[in-house]
Amino acid sequence: MSTSKITIFRARRILTMNPARPEATHVAVRDGRILGAGSLEELQGWGAHDLDDRFADKVLMPGFVEGHSHTSEGTFWRYTYLGRFDRMDPDGKVWPGVKSIDEVVARLQEKERKLASADEPLSGWGLDPIYYGDRRVVRADFDRISTQRTIGVMHASGHILNVNSRALELAGLLRTGLNHPGVTLGSDGLPTGELKGPEAMTLVGKHVGFDREVLANDEAGLRRFARLCVRQGVTTATDLANLLPDDAVSMMQRVTGEAQFPVRIVSFRRFQALTPEQAVEIAVGLKKQATDRLRLGAIKLFVDGSIQGFSARLRWPGYYNGAPNGLWYTPPEAIAQLYRLALQKDVLVHSHTNGDQATEMALDCLDGALRDQPAPDHRFTLQHCQLADAAQFRRMSRLGMCANLFPNHHFYWGDQHYETTVGPERATRMNACATALASGVPLAIHSDAPVTPLGPLFTAWCAVNRLTASGRVLGTSERISVADALRTITLGAAWTLKLDGELGSIEVGKRADFAVLEDDPLEIAPEKLKDVRIWGTVQAGRLFPAAGA
Repeated sequence: MSTSKITIFRARRILTMNPARPEATHVAVRDGRILGAGSLEELQGWGAHDLDDRFADKVLMPGFVEGHSHTSEGTFWRYTYLGRFDRMDPDGKVWPGVKSIDEVVARLQEKERKLASADEPLSGWGLDPIYYGDRRVVRADFDRISTQRTIGVMHASGHILNVNSRALELAGLLRTGLNHPGVTLGSDGLPTGELKGPEAMTLVGKHVGFDREVLANDEAGLRRFARLCVRQGVTTATDLANLLPDDAVSMMQRVTGEAQFPVRIVSFRRFQALTPEQAVEIAVGLKKQATDRLRLGAIKLFVDGSIQGFSARLRWPGYYNGAPNGLWYTPPEAIAQLYRLALQKDVLVHSHTNGDQATEMALDCLDGALRDQPAPDHRFTLQHCQLADAAQFRRMSRLGMCANLFPNHHFYWGDQHYETTVGPERATRMNACATALASGVPLAIHSDAPVTPLGPLFTAWCAVNRLTASGRVLGTSERISVADALRTITLGAAWTLKLDGELGSIEVGKRADFAVLEDDPLEIAPEKLKDVRIWGTVQAGRLFPAAGA
């Protein structure tokens, strides 16, 4: 019998997510795992223990599981924030949003004056021209800042990069005669500076500070991301699309292995510039390098782009404003083969689909793959699948798929979806959480940080209330209850990662991962759910107050 110390934590209320015992007052922890949740009298039977009362006036929940985020949420804070909404950085400073293209340029000009080296790129992130009317950002806007220094700004979606003329010149793209669907051309036949999709963005990324392979090895960014997780009650977070070069894997193993690293990272290998055979082989090899706090061996696939960036693939009738259809990121033959091989090797695949045409392609490919290679518990997951309709959710259920929906879109882009991208009817059923649950589809919800800020309780608030930034309600029939929303950011997300046997509920045998809350999310008004105060986290029995993050 173990002689390790037992700690019993007392709380005002413990919401366990375990239907056999949904609430408790105490939880016993030994060796970073849960001995049990119940009353003090029940748990004392485990033997000698220390009773810890520091959470006596607080509410414990399973540690939040962010099922779709990127550690670049920490990395991008090295750049200039240019988003439309105010946003807090990992140090707690709130950066005001920018309200026009002129304000974007002014903030970049301010940053440019502070750069020490004339060769240093000027990089920004969070740009979203859809808030600024019909005019797109073009290279001339950034040429106002400098024609000698390279300038690059990542859109909020992560699917579009805007650059200045100097960056296009260095990439060999400032010329006529280009014929690439991701390179937008002006009336003069030259690129406008707006690059859509990974192929086009990669051509210029290394010149403007957005080399994906280099950014994968950003140790400081990983540490900043971990601090954000503690502030938001997150004990397990995905890094959902990393190139995972060897040096980055070594760095992540070392950093996550430190005694006081506060979060479990689940990093997916991005399917890019690889054959399906190579991708699955790499994933199998990465799985062997996994640790408790660095989970490896899964693949992230991109089918299309972004709805608000007009690069997502939509079925008829297409975009509400008449914009041309978006981009295919991966051909169907590669998707189908990747699914088949991954099913054979028991490799988890999560697929990015935003438009309903992209979702249909993914469903078709998996349907065929499962006929060749049946797998009863594959848990392949569609990430975002924002425009999926009821028939598609029923099909997901039949195929054993999970969905990880993106209700934050209702707040940040709901008005734009209603008025510009997909129109009123489709906007009211985007991210159809209620339909997914009614169809029997295992459901998670997410922030896609840094696309929107990391914060599972805010994401839950979006799913419960479906409010846009202007206060419009988008689809009351797709609202879900607070209880259901809390499950999607705990056990639901853990299920999509095949970690539900370890995480997502407070019950015997699982990891001692808790979100520690100052307020009770089941007692507070649903419209106040996003305002629940967070003390911090307990991760594998180790305490991490947000005040010290």
